[in-house]
Amino acid sequence: MREARCPICRKPAAKREAGQKSAFPFCSERCRQVDLGRWLTESYAVPAVDPEDQQEEP
Repeated sequence: MREARCPICRKPAAKREAGQKSAFPFCSERCRQVDLGRWLTESYAVPAVDPEDQQEEP
């Protein structure tokens, strides 16, 4: 099985441990906060298409 990598810095991700707070899928709390900051500043965006913008095919 492949080792999970942090999506921010590509280091090996923190281990998942039952019953304990983990930074998974990130390597550290810092990378978790970087990711959260990117969402809050809208650096990440989910593409959306308005139904009005779609052209209907005949």
